[in-house]
Amino acid sequence: MKFTLDWLRTHLDTTATLAEIEVGLTAIGLEVEGIEDPAKHLGGFVVGHILEAEKHPDADKLKLCKVDSGSGVLQVVCGAPNARAGLKVILAQPGTYIPITGELLKKGKVRGVESQGMMCSWRELKLGEDHEGIAELDASVAVGARLLDIMTFDPMIEISVTPNRVDCLGVRGIARDLAAFGLGTLKPLKVEPVAGTFKSPIGVRLEFSPETANACPLFAGRLIRGVKNGDSPQWLKDRLTAIGLRPISALVDITNFFAYDLCRPLHVFDAAKVKGDIRARLAKDGETLAGLNGKTYTLDAGMTVIADENGPEALAGILGAEHSGCTEATTEVFLEAAYFDPIRTAATGRKLDILSDARFRFERGVDPAFVVASMELATRMILDLCGGEASEAVIAGTEPDWQKSIVLRPNRVFELGGVEVPVARMESILNDLGCAVAEHADGLLVNPPSWRGDITAEHDLVEEVIRINGYDNIPATPMPRPAMPKPVLTPGQRRSGWVRRQLATRGLVETVTWSFLPEAQAIMFGGGAPEMHLANPISSDLDVMRPSVLPNLVTAAGRNADRGMKDLGLFELGPQFDGPEPGQQRLVAAGIRAGRARGRHWAEPARNVDAFDAKADILAAIAAAGANPDSLQVVAEAPAWYHPGRSGALKLGNKPVGFFGEIHPGILGQLDVKGPVVGFELFLEALPPQKAKATKARPLLKASALQPLDRDFAFTLDSGVAADAVVRAAKNADKALITDVAVFDLYEGDKMAAGKKSLAITVTLQPSDKTLTDEEIEAVGAKIVAAVVKATGGELRG
Repeated sequence: MKFTLDWLRTHLDTTATLAEIEVGLTAIGLEVEGIEDPAKHLGGFVVGHILEAEKHPDADKLKLCKVDSGSGVLQVVCGAPNARAGLKVILAQPGTYIPITGELLKKGKVRGVESQGMMCSWRELKLGEDHEGIAELDASVAVGARLLDIMTFDPMIEISVTPNRVDCLGVRGIARDLAAFGLGTLKPLKVEPVAGTFKSPIGVRLEFSPETANACPLFAGRLIRGVKNGDSPQWLKDRLTAIGLRPISALVDITNFFAYDLCRPLHVFDAAKVKGDIRARLAKDGETLAGLNGKTYTLDAGMTVIADENGPEALAGILGAEHSGCTEATTEVFLEAAYFDPIRTAATGRKLDILSDARFRFERGVDPAFVVASMELATRMILDLCGGEASEAVIAGTEPDWQKSIVLRPNRVFELGGVEVPVARMESILNDLGCAVAEHADGLLVNPPSWRGDITAEHDLVEEVIRINGYDNIPATPMPRPAMPKPVLTPGQRRSGWVRRQLATRGLVETVTWSFLPEAQAIMFGGGAPEMHLANPISSDLDVMRPSVLPNLVTAAGRNADRGMKDLGLFELGPQFDGPEPGQQRLVAAGIRAGRARGRHWAEPARNVDAFDAKADILAAIAAAGANPDSLQVVAEAPAWYHPGRSGALKLGNKPVGFFGEIHPGILGQLDVKGPVVGFELFLEALPPQKAKATKARPLLKASALQPLDRDFAFTLDSGVAADAVVRAAKNADKALITDVAVFDLYEGDKMAAGKKSLAITVTLQPSDKTLTDEEIEAVGAKIVAAVVKATGGELRG
């Protein structure tokens, strides 16, 4: 079983070092086979700074570089196409161990010129596959600094798992044991059921006789349509690559991830290739299955298969069929989560000589009570990474009977293990391992958890107590508890408080309105479905659960305007209801501004509120919530209750985080409210979790002593091109030099061609180590123009 340290920490809240974890794993019987720590062989690498990069006198593709190592200037011959003056690089000096070759670097001559060092790519350091050029470091890193001091690395751990410990074939099971041993706290696993929006067109059946019903007692699944099966996000690719798995596609990678993360093998079928319902049954003698591994197998009646009307589509718990495998063209998938008999799975795998990750887990007995929960978790990940829409869950069969009770006599721990362990300690160990423990006349009555099918008798409980207490007979030292009491607020509650305080600071007044509203208003804001009507409303005109917080705020502004308060801002943090089922309620921070943003004054003209006021409010709320507003994409995709030309949406990937803009005049007219009114809606639960605070002190600000300079650019673009695309492209042209990009002019007059506009930006360049020459400034300008042209299809305006 392989996993990385960072992966382990997604389940284990710990401050233990890698060395402590290595010792702890072996101490509890999870013997460490090996650890690959990338940092182990990187101690000799330092940050270098290319001062000059001239053409090699005898080679067209080589460059002769002068590189500052922090302790002197070296001459380095380099063939990388990106080697250039001003670049910060990873420098190896003579005597440094090179991971990719396993040898020490020596001085040498390249085409007659001495090379006194080596500038490395990520591949040469075994930190990635990129070897098209040398690694480029941030311009702010100090020359001569050790690579270990400016970067962090994720070690890979491999352990030996005994056949009875199937739960430790998942990272969470390993984390649970380490938490029980005292090396941290197991993080809760939050399972939120995904509410289906339609009935699955594919049903599931269990077609077994009473004698063979144990082959698959429980089968759960659901259809997910509208998915996009592209590449997985980088974090998922990195996790799979680190343990030796090749990333294939998002859908396949998700199932592989669940097998290693939660010890829950899953399977996804391309629903378009499935005919009729899916059924679990025994194979027919002579049936064949073309597997995803490129081999064809002949089956017999003792093997369990997952089939449709055309025949087998998977060998249950072992291997999927090539016919229904997911590809880039897949848009509808059927997700399978099931429990298969370990003995029948093992016999089938041996007979067909197939050893897969799924078989390796199913034949040892995976958690029988985690079938439906794993389907919900996998559904959520598929929706997050691939988009789409999930059907209602379809479930056949029942959870197998796994519950058992065992009496543990405390004296048996000493009799069998030779270690005196207090009863309270025994109870604590068993509780931490997931057992339910109660008092009994003879000692303790223990109910093992569903994921520990190997605990069947009293001596098994004794072994668990001895194992966690420490095979070396030394009691485990508990983690020190902080003197401060544990916080009573959840992260979500704290985030809500930060947003509430920020909006109030911006001059908005907090309100609390009804969670229901008239049906006519609900329909205007995308609601009003029959299932959202109240059975017993407090008032005949408050009969529907609100689909948005905005209508109540807008009508509140109208009532204030009728009483002379025309210029005001309101906000509310509360729920909106997308449906009647659990999980269909979202926490929203919504606000509106009405009337004038700035009153009459001798120094500046009055101004009405506009969409940019609402945008500023929602961006401030996002920043207050601990998220990065710059990571969000601004697109013109606001709902119908916003003005179509004066509104926008904020997205994180394909997931909407919020909306802002002017409220549609037609909506204001129906609500009998005079405009202008602008508003925003921020879905707090859609924001990424706040990152943990860094344990190391933040580095001191290194302000440049050099003068910044501004350069203006005007581009001719198609009218539909967003200014945000131009700004982002310009910023990314040279992150080391460009510190700010701002739009200062937009022209769409009669001097432009039809369907075209002119957009002007100003770019601030901040050199850090030397004054830029005219040639360098022109080079940066060319990169900016090229980046904007590539991203937008526009052209530099003459």
